[in-house]
Amino acid sequence: MPSYTITQLAKHVDGQVTGLTDVTVTGIQVLDQALASDLSFIRSAKFAQQWSSSAAAVVLLAQSIEIPQDCVNRSVIRVEDADMALNKVIELFAPPKVCPQAGIHPTAVVSETATLGNQVCIGPYCIIGDNVQIGEGCVLHNAVSVYENSSMGSYCEIYSGVVIRERSQIGHHVMIHCNAVIGADGFGFRASDDGQGITKIPHIGNVIIGNHVEIGANSCVDRAKFSATTIGDGTKIDNLCQIAHNVQIGRCCLIAAQVGVAGSTTVGDGVQIGGQVGIRDNISIGSGVKLAACAAVMGDIPDGETWMGIPAKEQNTAAREFVAIRKLPELLKVYKEFSKQMKND
Repeated sequence: MPSYTITQLAKHVDGQVTGLTDVTVTGIQVLDQALASDLSFIRSAKFAQQWSSSAAAVVLLAQSIEIPQDCVNRSVIRVEDADMALNKVIELFAPPKVCPQAGIHPTAVVSETATLGNQVCIGPYCIIGDNVQIGEGCVLHNAVSVYENSSMGSYCEIYSGVVIRERSQIGHHVMIHCNAVIGADGFGFRASDDGQGITKIPHIGNVIIGNHVEIGANSCVDRAKFSATTIGDGTKIDNLCQIAHNVQIGRCCLIAAQVGVAGSTTVGDGVQIGGQVGIRDNISIGSGVKLAACAAVMGDIPDGETWMGIPAKEQNTAAREFVAIRKLPELLKVYKEFSKQMKND
């Protein structure tokens, strides 16, 4: 691991040093596990109380947090935002990324009609189909499958086991993590005409993914029945998410793990969706909306609102209902006493 003086770190994060300055940092660790050569961080007053018992050599401290009385002589780097400052420090300590050599691995199968840009890396056991286009500097790790007539912009990184189905269009600087599936059939079925079985509905559309999108491991983005399922520029999707056919997701959305978005729903720009949220089909989620974890969204939501609960409601309404529900046992007891008195009278 590299080492840095507190002065070097403070300059890197645009922070101000207080306390001891003759300190060298060799690692990063949380407060309760830090050693005497580690840097840690405090983003809220809640964690400031743990500082007294921590061995951390240096602490990144948000400007809004007061230094505990027994820590006033310890080494501190004051910053506006401790989380953002920590990100910058992590970059300094991150091990160098090992990039595969450009070229096609001998075990890969690449169609003669595929077009590969400069400095492309095609790893072991990859399969590249007919008329596929892959842009400059893309890295496909081992066992990636790209089906026919798909395209990929420049400097994408596709990790092991990813499957990109036919006609998918992927922008520039896209990262797709292990075993995600882009462009599989949408889930479309109806009862057969004779009433004796189920008929599969064809899906002849595709998936269009914008620039700087990241899709987590084991997530699925289904292709459209017709037209396209779209993911806007800058959107980040966590692991184990399901984006159904004909869904339209806007720019710079954050979608946490295990979210399911049903077919033909529209999600605006800058939406934040917590873990395990379920969103029904054919509704519209406005731009800037925030959805709390485990919310079950059953209808349209206007721009900028925060919703929570099952079924999901605007947060103030949902909070009042939660309070009322907690009072039900007490109210039920009062009701039983009242009913008993009424019978006696």
